[in-house]
Amino acid sequence: MAALSRIAEIRSRFGLDQPAAAPAPSPTTAASFARVLSQEQAQVWSATTPPASTRPTAASTTTASVSGPVLTDATPYASLFREAGARHGVDPNLLAAVAKVESGFNPTARSSAGALGLMQFMPSTAQGMGVDPLDPASAVDGAARLLRSHVERFGSLELALAAYNAGPGNVQRYGGVPPFAETQAYVSKVLALVPGGAS
Repeated sequence: MAALSRIAEIRSRFGLDQPAAAPAPSPTTAASFARVLSQEQAQVWSATTPPASTRPTAASTTTASVSGPVLTDATPYASLFREAGARHGVDPNLLAAVAKVESGFNPTARSSAGALGLMQFMPSTAQGMGVDPLDPASAVDGAARLLRSHVERFGSLELALAAYNAGPGNVQRYGGVPPFAETQAYVSKVLALVPGGAS
């Protein structure tokens, strides 16, 4: 609980839990947040290391102090996640987690619903944003912009992810994460892969 409180405090300090009116953090602020969060997690995990089966699954930051299964130097498209994250003030770990859950890092993925590419854009959304969903650089940049706009609109990462999966209209209609099993599972899976995402 102390670790979760500390992570929440850090997120608050860097303005990542502010309402929609808050200004977007600069790339420098986002990078600073990632470094501080990484250091805090490393301290907490080294002080209280639970059995492997109960450890939280968390992505690494760009520093080496915390390791995880999502964003490392070996992650496919790692540089795209980091560059787009810095450009748009979005945690690159979040972008990598979305890509992993959405497509398993497959840039040619096509869903039964018609979503395309690494970040699984619907064609109409991609067209409206000027995104080529089958081009990884364009898709990752578009996903960063879309997630940022959802966070600004809905005020939380959880709701931003729900909007990414089910559409902002459904989040608005239900006043929160829609009661769709797929969306609820999606939000949980992505948050579980983001450092501090489940706090």
